[in-house]
Amino acid sequence: MWPRPHQDGYRCAAPHPPEFRRRAVELARQGDQPVAAVAKQLSISESCLRNWLAQADADEHSSSSRLSSDEKRELAELRREWRRLEVENEILKRAAYFARKNVLPKQFSRWSVNSPTTDSTSR
Repeated sequence: MWPRPHQDGYRCAAPHPPEFRRRAVELARQGDQPVAAVAKQLSISESCLRNWLAQADADEHSSSSRLSSDEKRELAELRREWRRLEVENEILKRAAYFARKNVLPKQFSRWSVNSPTTDSTSR
């Protein structure tokens, strides 16, 4: 039940489907049973169910202490974009350096501008 062995070491168990989470939150909110009992019936940890409850509250009501699911998704997307832009910026910095010095990086130094592979007449 805990992380299953994987070729790279260990990975977490697959996440529960959104419908399962929604139904678990509904059952816990009914108040017929304590959260611990509901979690045990569903074979999940109590802390997991409490996290789902807190996230559902944040999604339904604007909470200043917790991001909603949409805000989390947007934040993840913005972070991916930021990392991509950082990589592009680093590439441009390196290209500007080599253009300024009028040299090619060592890995490309074997290619000359006048080589037959880049000459337009040899194609």
